[in-house]
Formats: sequence, C-alpha cells, structure tokens
Amino acid sequence: MRTTTWRDWPRRLPGICLLLWAGLACGQSQDGRVGVERKVSEIARTSTPPTLDGRLDDAVWAQATVIEDLHQYDPVENGEPTETSRFYVLYDDDNLYVGARLMDSNPGEIDARQLIQDQSVEVDDRIELVIDPFNNLRTGYRFQINPNGIRRDGIYEGPTEINEEWDGIWAAEARIDEDGWTGEIAIPFKTLNFDPDNPDWGFTVGRVIPRRNEKIAWTSFDREINPAAAGVLTGFSGLRQGKGLDIVPSVNLGGRRNHMTAAESTHADPSLDLFYNITPSLTGVLTLNTDFSDTEVDDRQVNLTRFPTFFPEKRDFFLQDADIFAFGLKGSDNNNRNGIPFFSRRIGLSDAGRPVDLDVGTKLTGRAGRFNIGALGVTQAGYRGRNGYVEEDELFVGRLSANVLEESSLGMIVTQGDPRSNLDNSLMGADFRYRNTRLPGGRSLEGAAWYQQTDTEGMDTDQSAWGFRASLPSSEGINAAMEHEVFQANFNPALGFINRKNIGRTRIWGGYRHRPDDHDWMRYVQVFLSWQEFWNASTGELETRNVWVRPFRLENHRGDRFGFILRGTREVLTEPFEISEGVVIPPGDYDFDAYRLELELAGERTLAPTAEINKGDFYDGTWLQVDAAVEWRPSSRWFFSTGYQFTEVDLPAGSFTTRLIQLRANLAFNARWSWVNLIQYDNVLDTVGINGRLRWNPRAGEDLYLVLNHESEAMAAFSGLRARASEVTVKYSRTFRF
Repeated sequence: MRTTTWRDWPRRLPGICLLLWAGLACGQSQDGRVGVERKVSEIARTSTPPTLDGRLDDAVWAQATVIEDLHQYDPVENGEPTETSRFYVLYDDDNLYVGARLMDSNPGEIDARQLIQDQSVEVDDRIELVIDPFNNLRTGYRFQINPNGIRRDGIYEGPTEINEEWDGIWAAEARIDEDGWTGEIAIPFKTLNFDPDNPDWGFTVGRVIPRRNEKIAWTSFDREINPAAAGVLTGFSGLRQGKGLDIVPSVNLGGRRNHMTAAESTHADPSLDLFYNITPSLTGVLTLNTDFSDTEVDDRQVNLTRFPTFFPEKRDFFLQDADIFAFGLKGSDNNNRNGIPFFSRRIGLSDAGRPVDLDVGTKLTGRAGRFNIGALGVTQAGYRGRNGYVEEDELFVGRLSANVLEESSLGMIVTQGDPRSNLDNSLMGADFRYRNTRLPGGRSLEGAAWYQQTDTEGMDTDQSAWGFRASLPSSEGINAAMEHEVFQANFNPALGFINRKNIGRTRIWGGYRHRPDDHDWMRYVQVFLSWQEFWNASTGELETRNVWVRPFRLENHRGDRFGFILRGTREVLTEPFEISEGVVIPPGDYDFDAYRLELELAGERTLAPTAEINKGDFYDGTWLQVDAAVEWRPSSRWFFSTGYQFTEVDLPAGSFTTRLIQLRANLAFNARWSWVNLIQYDNVLDTVGINGRLRWNPRAGEDLYLVLNHESEAMAAFSGLRARASEVTVKYSRTFRF
C-alpha cells in the first residue's frame, strides 16, 4: 500500500474541491435575479421616432419611460453618484431608443478624446447600455457611446465575459452643452436576436466619469454591470425585423509586389454575405468568396516559452454570434487557454499564419426556447503548407446548449475536419457551466466542468481531455479560484487550440482586496497568492511548478496602479529546448526565482505611461525584461502610442537580446473619416511591418477601406531596411437591410 504524504495533497485538492462545488451547486437558490430587483412595468411605445442629433429636444422624449434612480457602483458600491443622470427609453416597431441627459458640474472637464468609430472609449466619459433580449441572465449585448457619439459594442459570451470584437449595426449621436452632455441611441431589432413572444428583456444602463474614476448604473452586482446583474424592461410586443434579410456585397481591388523577386500581381475579388433571420431568434448566414483584407493585423509577441501563443479572433464573420460557440470558461488568462475545442482562427489561416481562401461558408446561430444552437460549415481551399500541400477541406462545427437552473447551462460540441493537414479528425465534447450569485452575504460561485474526445486518423488511444474550474469572485474581501485539467498525449482538437499536450495542470489562487473608507488617496490595496503545477499525464512526473506572490498592489482614486510580484519557478526539461537561434538549454531540473515591478498610470490621463520590470534567475542563467509604453491623447483627433519590450537573457549555453517595438499613430479627421497606423519591429524576425488603414464610415454597415501593408528586412531597429513585400487594397462594403 502506498503511503500518503503532504506532497500528494495538491493533486488531491481538485477532487475535494469538485465535491464541495457539487454540494454548493445542488443548493442553488431559485429566487430570481441578484440584489434588489429593478423593473420597469411598461416600456413606452411611440409611433413617432426621435430624430437622432444628440439634442433630446424631440417632443417624443417627453413620452418616454424615465430611469433616474441610479447608484454609484465603483468606487462605493451602492453609493450616491456625484452627478445626476437621467435615461429615457422607448421603442417602436423597428427600434429600441435610449436617450440620456448627463449633468456635469464642470462640463469643460468632460473627456471626449475618441473620434474613431468602433475604437475603445474606455478613457472617455461614456454611457453603457446592456441588453439581454432573452432575459436569461447569461447572454446579451453591450453598447457604449462617448460625448462625440462614437459607438463601441460587444457581445457577451457568458454572464460576465464580453467579446468586444463583435460589431453590430446601430446609430448614435451625442453633444456636450453647458449642463453636461446628452446622447441618443437607436438600436434596430434587425441587429438583435430575440424571442418575439417574450415581453420581458434584461436591461440596464450605466455612466462612467473617468476623471473621478466613478461608475454609475441602474443595476449592478459586485461592482459590475452585465446581463446577470440587469434589471427588467417589460411590455415589448409587435417587434419587427422586416423580411429579416441583410445583403452585404463587397469588392476588393488591390495589388501585391514581391520586392525580392520584382514579381507583381493584381486582383479584383467580389464577395457576398447574406444574413437571414429564419425566426427573430435564429439567423442563417451564407458567405461567398469571403474576404478579410480589412481586418486588423495582430500585435507581435516575443515568445520565450516552448509553447504556441494565443491570438484573438478579429474577423467579423466568425465574431457574429460568437457567444453561441463558447465552451467551458476562459480561465484565468489567455496564455492558459489550452484545449479549446473550437478556435475560429484555425480556419482561413495557414500554419504559417497566411490567409487561405474560403470559397463558401454557412452558419446557423440563435436560440429556441431554453436551447442555444450553433452550426458552422466552411469550404477551405487547398494551399501549400509547411509540411506539404493541404487539400481543400469541408470543415464543420456544431454546438448545442441548454439553459439550466437559474444562471447555468449544459451543452455539447462536435467538430469535423482538419484545416492544417490531410488527416481525418473529429471531436466531441460536453460542458456544464455553473453560476450562482445568490449565496449568503452577497457572494457568488462560478465554475465549469468539461470533457472532450478527439478521433484523429492513425491514432487509437489517449485522445481525451477533461477539466473543471471553480471560483469565488469578489471585488472586495476574499476571492479564490482553482482550475484542474488533463490533456492526454494524442488529444488533437484540429479545429481548436492546444498549446501543451500530455499534461495535467492544477492551479489554485486567492487574494484579498481591502477598500478603505474615505482614504485620502488610496482606493484599494490587494494581496495575491497563486500556485500552479504541470505534470506529465503519462508518467505523473513534474514538468513545471510556478508560485506567484503579490505582497501588494495599490490603486489610487485617479486609477494609477503600482504593484510588486515575487515568482518562483521549477522547470524539469526532459528534452533540449532551443530558446533562441543557436542557444539550447540542456535537459535538467531547474529552480529559479524572479521579481516584477509594475507601474500603470490611469489611461484617462493625456499622457499615460506604463512600465513593467522583470528581473531574476532564468533556468541556469539570468533574465531581465523591461516592458514600457506611453499613450498620448493630445486631442480627439490624434492618438499616439509607443511600446518597447527589451529582453536580455544570459545563459551558460549563450546569451541573446530581443527587442519588440510598436508605434501607433491614429488621426481622426471627423467621426466618419479615420486613418489608423501600426508599425512593428522585432529583432527575432528582423523585420519591420507597416499596416495603415484609411477608413470612411458614413454610417454603421457601410465602409470604404484603403489598406497598406509593407514589410521590410531590418538590420536593426528601423535601420538598414530592405523592402521585402508590399500590398495595397481598396475594399468597399455596404449592408442592405430588408
């Protein structure tokens, strides 16, 4: 019989915590929404829509439902707002309208420095609107505008997880006046999925005053607003989506030049997207000759690990209704997003990251009663990959989940096809996502449990993965969480993302955040502890152990932050690891420690620098990394930022230095014309990349882009340049709604 020692307990903790979590889950309350329920008994209906000019002077606003019983939710939860806010809500057959009168005792200090549509408004004064048309506490939409009338939106992939890359069609205008500012929003029902037989929508509104770091809302929970913390608007009826048909033709004209060979080519590619609302809650999509030339380029990353890096999806076709395909929970950070069954960036991008033609794509997404339905089919053209020619393939993803309990869901997912090889591959998975925000003392419990099984041609065993996560989140006091997962050696989600196979991982972390009352300068102080371990799933031998200790992190009332982290790492290498060209770390058992200093000034400042210094041991050598960035917002028309990452590694096997430089320069001529530029250099690839996008956006749903991409070899940072390739593209698209 094997004797149990203290070293065995970390791996036994997941099972113990799972049992505790199951017990709490069985005790979930059925009492309804969190906190004090807010409800508007009958939303006003109008036959005369307001004129959207940001003025609120149309007579129809006098008939609107008025919401003015707002509270502060940050920094003081349920505190008294420093300024008065009043929201007006009404609807007609085609649109939901929201107006806002936002009083300000000093209008000259209102922040309104974003003038580019769809860009972040997080540093500006803004209003926020959260809508949950199915009133299911789990999903919905967020709409934001700043005092310039700039629109920013997102879709919730869970009760609190928002995908800000989603882009819907809606309209807004705003103005600053002597009393503060006003805003008007019109959201077409054609933009939303909803149940026409449901008169009750989840709804809340909020306001942010960044110079005071103050957040105000109608409803909130744990210093957040989201679908789970929304109130209720009742009385919706007779909503129309017309024929429910959106036709989006596009044309892409451009030319490419290979400066190394002097080869040139031109192209003229039409494409077509069709969106049809089969029912108001179920949408079918057809895309032909799909074009992604207007998509933003990725931010470069220098990777000093043995594992692939995660990059987020940015293409509109895959972002539409992305919440339907979400599986499990995201986990603590993107770098640990291992074992995702469906990751759309696998489609239409080669193993070298180059675009691959999508001839035809179809999608069906929406809801029917308590069920959430998603199906995606794509024909991907053949291409020349790193390991030979990859043939044309039919790719499929199916997702079905059901809302259970008050805030939870139970679902399954299937995928078929491999976009990066000629092997047959399929996957089946199931997940349970749990949320309970009605624990005693205003606490909440979140978690997920999941299982996946792949079937890859030529593989017979060890193709499964499973895991669970549980957390007790809180913006004040104690918060804690744990994750546990296992990925077998041959688990291969070909349409998903995996960065580390044949491992088990457990992470347990917790912290305490103290918010002192009426402190002169400090908003909160936080302490944090994290323990994480990876082990070989076949042998049980340790591979990696990380311990992070954050003795403190401080934030002042302005939003400036300062923190300090101590980190201990143990890495057991069974194979050599080439960390840089010609620098190989030999197999061995390595223990090393490091520390990190963090400084971040509030983004609301005109000049907002951030800095992070990591220094310490690294394997059998030393490591120094400096991350520094400065954002400068001199006016609403101009935005500049520069980022510099310097890494110096000194090992017995050799030394090397990496440099990554990013320069951004954005010019907004007005709210319709903008010019966004990103220049990136790194000495790993020894290249300089330039991406410039001139955009005309006269209204939501219509865009003209002039896109320039240029790549040069570089002997050093922006010097010794030698042109490698360039491309110029003009793309026009417009949405026609019927």
